[in-house]
Amino acid sequence: MKDIMDLHTHTIASGHAYNTLYEMAKSASEKGLSLIGFSDHGPKMPGSSHEFYFINFKVIPRKLFGINILMGAELNILDHTGRVDLRKGLLEKMDYSIASLHEPCFKSGTASENTNAYLGVIKNPLIHIIGHPDDGRFPVDYDTLVAAAAEHNTLLEVNSSSLHPLNPRKNARENYLTMLELCKRYRTSVIIDSDAHIEADVGNHRQALELIKEVNFPEELIVNSSLERLLPYIPKLKTYL
Repeated sequence: MKDIMDLHTHTIASGHAYNTLYEMAKSASEKGLSLIGFSDHGPKMPGSSHEFYFINFKVIPRKLFGINILMGAELNILDHTGRVDLRKGLLEKMDYSIASLHEPCFKSGTASENTNAYLGVIKNPLIHIIGHPDDGRFPVDYDTLVAAAAEHNTLLEVNSSSLHPLNPRKNARENYLTMLELCKRYRTSVIIDSDAHIEADVGNHRQALELIKEVNFPEELIVNSSLERLLPYIPKLKTYL
């Protein structure tokens, strides 16, 4: 499968990643990507940047080393209503956003409560991707999640980092097997991302691609192959087309 993008990456602005934005973009270019998205953690993640960091994206070139650049954030879901840690006015100015559950920022509840948290962000038109919806530490109703993502035109992420044996997220592989079968049923699109915190991992989708192949997941439900396929989910991408 053609794979030209990586929209879940972190720079030193996240506080626990190890390369600059320019170093990450150069790595993406050297690996043949056409599009990289920067999604540093929202301000409620310990060690991450103040919201002022996300205000100043206007100064960043939208093409570096010959590839297209999107500037966004990985928002922290804060409660069971789907509240996130950047305000609406900022989200409106960014190119895109991912919303994820992280232990330092979210207290896991019942499967129903955790699912409601996801539903809150899925219904928010300023949030485009659900990040790593695979962590067994936050049990969810995958049938409800996948159906809602299809209804509201929100991408579900297949996070390659979650499938790494040293990743602390629990039962990611098993949960993805469940989620991907439901995506087939509901015709819900997914995006494959690296969750890179260092330049060596930019575009490293190996483990996710292996799983996609194993379950014979339909290529037409994966947006990674073209900017045109991604456009319906991230409208600000139209400036590149």
